Amino acid sequence: MKTDKTSKIILLIDQLDLNEHIDSFKKFFSREASLYIEGDQGLHFKYIKALDKLEFNAPPKIASFHNIKGHLKKRGVLTFEQIFEIVKVVRYFRYFKNRELDGIIGEWMSKFIIDERFTEIEKYFTRDGKFEENLDENLFGLGQRIREHRNEMSGSLKRMMSSSKLAGYLVDTQIHYVNNEDCLLVRGGFNHVLKGAVVGRSTGGFFYVSPDSILKAKEKIRYIEQEREAIFYTYAKEFSAKLSEIQPFINFIDKEFDKFDNYQARVLFAHAKNLQIVKSKNDSRIILNSFIHPALHKAKPISVDFSKNILMITGVNAGGKTMLLKSILASAFMAKYMIPMALDENKSHIGSFKSILSIIDDPQNVKNDISTFAGRMQEFSKIFEHKSALVGVDEIELGTDSDEAAALFKVILDDLITRGQKVVVTTHHKRLAALMADRDDVELMAAIYDEEHRKPTYEFMQGIIGKSYAFETASRYGISNKIVNEAKNVYGDNSERLNLLIERGSQLERELKQKHKKVDNKLEELNKKELALKEQKEKLFKELDEQRYALKRSYEVAIGEAKSAAKAGDSQSIHRAMNKANKTLPKHDKEKELRHVEFKVGDKVKYHSQKGTIISMRDKKEATIEVEGMRVRVKTSHLKHTQIIKPKPTTNIKINVEKKSGLKCDLHGMRADEACEVLDKFLSDALINGWDEVIIYHGIGTGKLSFAVKNFLIAHPRVKGFSDAPQHLGGFGAKIVSL
Repeated sequence: MKTDKTSKIILLIDQLDLNEHIDSFKKFFSREASLYIEGDQGLHFKYIKALDKLEFNAPPKIASFHNIKGHLKKRGVLTFEQIFEIVKVVRYFRYFKNRELDGIIGEWMSKFIIDERFTEIEKYFTRDGKFEENLDENLFGLGQRIREHRNEMSGSLKRMMSSSKLAGYLVDTQIHYVNNEDCLLVRGGFNHVLKGAVVGRSTGGFFYVSPDSILKAKEKIRYIEQEREAIFYTYAKEFSAKLSEIQPFINFIDKEFDKFDNYQARVLFAHAKNLQIVKSKNDSRIILNSFIHPALHKAKPISVDFSKNILMITGVNAGGKTMLLKSILASAFMAKYMIPMALDENKSHIGSFKSILSIIDDPQNVKNDISTFAGRMQEFSKIFEHKSALVGVDEIELGTDSDEAAALFKVILDDLITRGQKVVVTTHHKRLAALMADRDDVELMAAIYDEEHRKPTYEFMQGIIGKSYAFETASRYGISNKIVNEAKNVYGDNSERLNLLIERGSQLERELKQKHKKVDNKLEELNKKELALKEQKEKLFKELDEQRYALKRSYEVAIGEAKSAAKAGDSQSIHRAMNKANKTLPKHDKEKELRHVEFKVGDKVKYHSQKGTIISMRDKKEATIEVEGMRVRVKTSHLKHTQIIKPKPTTNIKINVEKKSGLKCDLHGMRADEACEVLDKFLSDALINGWDEVIIYHGIGTGKLSFAVKNFLIAHPRVKGFSDAPQHLGGFGAKIVSL
């Protein structure tokens, strides 16, 4: 059953043109694994997003533990290669554990408690998996002896080659390696001066001879290597016994590494290809924004709202209808398996489906004697077996009369909807689209044709039925104008008039769409301004509440001091308490207030207890007032207004410039496009604030972020130059930028 399910997934991947993308994704796995991660998908996604924020080294390639665990279960002896596979996993988890990370990744790594018995095994392996012979005295001695014999062999061969007796028989002065033996290439008759064994003949009829001294030395080496192998086997047996005792630990790290491998492969694949990781939501809506099918290069991003039950795609031939259908199904498939894809994740929404089914290829097959339409009916009959499935059908009316097909498939689609299916279809025939258009749960979409340049735009418009442009397509692909014009005459005026109405409807729809877009943009701007004003208002109210609270507290303290003063028995205590209360109350700067009071000729004022009118002014500091028929010159600081002075209405325009620019910008953990966007904003703020030199931290990592930062700085018009930072400021992981 599992094999059948796997074969269906492989077929779907092929139908949706995802082979290359999936193959590229699988290369990021450390060990072979299934695309689907068993368990709680929501929890897996949390770990993936947490890991996505970190910079880390990819794990080494790890073999499956299936045979290893089987041997340990039977108390068998593992090879050093098998033992080192376990060591690699433990060392990688230790690398993560030693980073002392926060959050769920840190909590996860804290669960890895490495058994001391394993540490004793691990120390015997170098970084590249070789056995540490220096830790064993016997192995070290045997290794020394082997090196001595090999040096002796090398010296012996060199002496022979320089011998005058052998010089006449040597064909060349090289040491040859034939049949695992070190040899000299000599001519016939060599046996008078050289004792050894012939191990081969050259094409020129010469002899490859291994001298007796070399053979004897190699025999000694073989004997020593047998001793070494015996010691190695003893260690392997000892290590295997210890590993058998800690099988639960090995089972645990094996299972956890499988999960981690699934997480890291998705994260590093997304980073390498600048993709987004999206998880299916708990509904059936599909909204794609700026989605690009991975099989397309330099493609126009797709944006589509498939919130209804049926999406019918019509329009121009070769206009991208099939690829739109494949894109919708591919996005649902990749979200189901959390495979990175190219889209705007913040504006996209992909629902969850138990099954994703496609009827795309022509099922006609000579071998089983089946027609196109009969094959289609077989495929449709299988769809009725599923529930909550996403179904894609390309050229739904393929293989039969369009009018009959329209009626048949209208009923079929109705039935599929009642079964909880969500269906996207492409069709050239307007009859089926017209039959389904009156339903509220049907969404229409048409491929757009550029009339001016007479070619498809590979863009789509929702809410209309599109024209196929069969005549224009035939002409574009080489059919003569004479044939095309004659076909138009046969087609008839009434049919052409219907097409003109469809075209006019499309034009009006496009114009309406543009107007809607302008209105939406203005509305978005107004919403942003409204939100900004609301935030500013809330901030002012918050500040006012804080000031009220502070004033209330000051008042309460002052009242408390005054009460204490009233209770005091003597006047000195009262004065001391009142002075303390006055210090507690907020100070009122009278002079400052007076400086802001202005007077002019004709103002009604009060001078001490007398009321009068200002009849003249001098330097705004002195005024002549008339009081009950007398004129008096006084200082304006001694005057007070007797009427309420209404301030002139002023418009306070407050511009909030958010000064975030500093001397440094940290881009660690960002992908290339995100880092360039942050860097652009940072440099703009730095220039506004007058900085002429800043520092940018990008880290070393894989070098991709550093490369992106370098290219961005080279292209920036206001960057005078840049260089790697000094070692104490980050070295190669940072750039000093002159503006």
